[in-house]
Amino acid sequence: MQIGRPSTTARGAAAFRAAHQELEGGRVFHDPLALRILAADADDPVLEAAFHPGREDVRLSVAARARFAEDAVAAAVVRGVRQAVALGAGLDTFGCRNPYEADGLRVFEVDHPATQEWKRDRLAAAEIPVPPSLTFAPVDFERQGLADGLTAAGFDPARPAFFIWLGVVPYLTHTAVLDTLGFIAGLPDGSGVVFDYGEPPDVLPPEQRAVHEARAEWAAKAGEPFLSFFTPEELAGELRRLGFSETEDIRYRDLAARYESGHRMGDEHPDLGAHVIHTWSQG
Repeated sequence: MQIGRPSTTARGAAAFRAAHQELEGGRVFHDPLALRILAADADDPVLEAAFHPGREDVRLSVAARARFAEDAVAAAVVRGVRQAVALGAGLDTFGCRNPYEADGLRVFEVDHPATQEWKRDRLAAAEIPVPPSLTFAPVDFERQGLADGLTAAGFDPARPAFFIWLGVVPYLTHTAVLDTLGFIAGLPDGSGVVFDYGEPPDVLPPEQRAVHEARAEWAAKAGEPFLSFFTPEELAGELRRLGFSETEDIRYRDLAARYESGHRMGDEHPDLGAHVIHTWSQG
């Protein structure tokens, strides 16, 4: 990963969200800023891959993941949550779009300081305004903890909050993942999080295991090695232990069908044991 620029995976997710707006008309996930924020990166190879006609399944999956997360934010707002945190926000535009600003939702974006500076330059170049409800919370995790970084940015730990944590967990250690979930679980009732994770490769069918190993090798060469895996049963137990009371766990292969009736990923794009999960404390 190049410091000061979002990771290859973060840029890829942004590219697929943007391509979905143009090629599928944003029918699963509408983001009017997705293309604009990438305007200065037209020569990035990840854009070409995202716009390939044969990648529709991946575009729909990435779009459905974003839709799932923002639907969860909407549910949190109904519960009375007025703080949202995007962990490892990358090129996500939710904070700039914030459809709940009038309801008093404040959004915090957490990322490496240099990455946030890069993003803010991109927002300025694309003439995308930063609303008063969005606060950038730069955190260098080698020097500062998440709680301290958020508090320094004005986050109130005495109030419930909802976290969007997509495309990050597989690249963190098992301990770091559980520590972060523990921090969220320790916030007031109503708090919650959406994140994605992968199952251990040894539980996958042999043909998917081979694809997973190739992808893991590519990720490691890109400086983003896979560091943690969970089985659904293991993760459900950890979430209960931490104090989360409600959980919805869904496989990537089933996610697009939630918003595209009858759609299922083709065999040429296996989900490799990937899940997205929404968990919260009911109180």
